[in-house]
Amino acid sequence: MTEHSASGYMEYAERVWSGKETLLAHFTGEFAGGGLVRVAERTGFFPAFANVAVFDTGDGLVLVDSGDFRTASQLHDAVRGRTQAPVSTVVYTHGHVDHVFGVGSFDQEAADAGTALPEVVAHEAVTARFDRYRETAGYNTWINRRQFGVPSLNWPTEYRYPDTTYRDRLTLRRGELTFELVHARGETDDHTYVWIPELKTLCTGDLFIWNSPNAGNPQKVQRYPVEWARALRDMQDLGAEVLLPGHGVPIVGAGRIRQALGDTAELLESLCAQTRELMNAGARLDEVLHGVKVPSGLLDKPYLHPAYDEPEFVVRNLWRLWGGWYDQNPANLKPAPEAALAAELAEAAGGARALADRAGRLLARGELRLAAHLAETAALAAPADPDVARIRAEVFTRRAAAETSTMARGVFHWAAAESAAVAEGTDVATELTRSDEGRRRAAGVISVGVVDDDSCGCGAATDDIAEQGA
Repeated sequence: MTEHSASGYMEYAERVWSGKETLLAHFTGEFAGGGLVRVAERTGFFPAFANVAVFDTGDGLVLVDSGDFRTASQLHDAVRGRTQAPVSTVVYTHGHVDHVFGVGSFDQEAADAGTALPEVVAHEAVTARFDRYRETAGYNTWINRRQFGVPSLNWPTEYRYPDTTYRDRLTLRRGELTFELVHARGETDDHTYVWIPELKTLCTGDLFIWNSPNAGNPQKVQRYPVEWARALRDMQDLGAEVLLPGHGVPIVGAGRIRQALGDTAELLESLCAQTRELMNAGARLDEVLHGVKVPSGLLDKPYLHPAYDEPEFVVRNLWRLWGGWYDQNPANLKPAPEAALAAELAEAAGGARALADRAGRLLARGELRLAAHLAETAALAAPADPDVARIRAEVFTRRAAAETSTMARGVFHWAAAESAAVAEGTDVATELTRSDEGRRRAAGVISVGVVDDDSCGCGAATDDIAEQGA
């Protein structure tokens, strides 16, 4: 693996754009300890898993996002290593926890000095998000443990709420710079992108993340692909010369920025149009899922790899958005309990072991999706059978290894660990941490997908993740 230094960060970003390097070094935080990177006039960049943009207005500093709590002290040191100017304003691009936990050090600094705390500005829905996070902390704990393979993760319940909120647009004048905040639903309902016209600089938040858009996360709340694509087109028209993303490396150059935003919009627009057409034709969800195709070449772009989310999940999210939860299969409208159905199918097949054996044969033939159905049915019919559990563990281990997205890999790894625990008489945490990769995930080195030949994962996830207690 190439060694990197912060002084060469922009050269590294250039190599990422050209495909000569991957995002692995960025997402694993190799540059986070080197101080702020000077991207352009008045513009510093803290390159961590969740990036922070720092602007010197001539009358204090404005931060766009603040990172997560793991990098909070590094962010503070990076800023203070460059300037002692006070932080006047922090803009949250959205309320995901990897973007909002770096304010505390600057709050404490101001409190110790007896000066005003930084003003935190965000869309009005961020407040409701924090309220929801506190009310559903248990659920968020479980889904994020599963998604990222961190069995000791605990979801936070204390947040730095915004001081000032807005609804559609807000213009902030700070010193010699203007910050135009624009609301756009996309990955979240509370998203903001920030345009600084004097610098021709665009801060996208997670509307652009150097991954296929996180518009379909199967375990999280609704995403908004139509509005997301529209926001990408609007940002494309700004004529930005510097793009600072929520995750991944900066993009410099108006042509490149227009291309990256346009390609991302095209991907979402195509998924939306195809899904809508099939739904209008009366297709079931199953037909839609297997009928929508990604335009050729888009996923090969270095900024559109399906390493975190993936298009199949976006289609499901569009169905949920436009069609509700019913998949048009009448047996699923008011279904029997899954375990009861599994028991009937196992009896018809000659027992749960017969189903599991069939799953093993399908696995050997490379029929991973079918093998997963039969292995899951067998395990539901005989949840304590160690032989059935071993086959289910093998099926989902193979499924995880075949996937590129964090979301699919996380669910399949967890399923495999559940069955391995049954087979070996252990527990999920033990089984998740048997491998080196599993131990890295459980320790907080969370993968966003396959971005390098060693398949080791590239950092942390682009969605709601906190690692308190990990």
